[in-house]
Amino acid sequence: MRYNQASFFLKTILSSSVLFFVSANAQTNYSAKNNISLVISGTSTLHDWDMKSTNGDFNGHFTLNAAGVITAIPSITFSTNVLELKSGKGAMDKNAYKTLKTEKAPLVNFQSNSNTVTNLNGGNFLVKAIGKLTLAGTTRDAEVVATCKVNTDNSIAVTGTKKVSMKDFAMEPPSFMMGTIKTGNDVTLKFDFKLTSH
Repeated sequence: MRYNQASFFLKTILSSSVLFFVSANAQTNYSAKNNISLVISGTSTLHDWDMKSTNGDFNGHFTLNAAGVITAIPSITFSTNVLELKSGKGAMDKNAYKTLKTEKAPLVNFQSNSNTVTNLNGGNFLVKAIGKLTLAGTTRDAEVVATCKVNTDNSIAVTGTKKVSMKDFAMEPPSFMMGTIKTGNDVTLKFDFKLTSH
């Protein structure tokens, strides 16, 4: 009888501990469609340039504990249509779309294979996402580093940058004015997302 009581007591404690761990480390799906800022910045022999978009599709699974601390990020995916990127100059956009091969590869995609989270001061978290980045139809291994902050409304602010070599993705840096103006090979992707749970 005592053995059965002890066994029942132990099982109850273990079950309660598992339930507490699961509830305190809940995995939640976060996404962003309308709260996105994506900027591609580069250089040229004439001046620096930017192409901007506020459209894209981000989805990620975040594990947070009861204190709102991000403990893990099992998966991240992001995609955007290249044609949503605009510089405000039609001729430049046309050349950029040609370089990015939008007719055959209209999307920019990133999908993580593994993510590490480091808790920083002030409720900020450093995230290193390792996965596959696809530009102009070419896919390469890539590491993307971002800073995340959990807001009081449980939304998550994500910001970061990623430098990319166009030639690594089989792109030829575009030129203008019969080749008299040439763009640099390296571009920087800057992103700012507000993620909401559902």
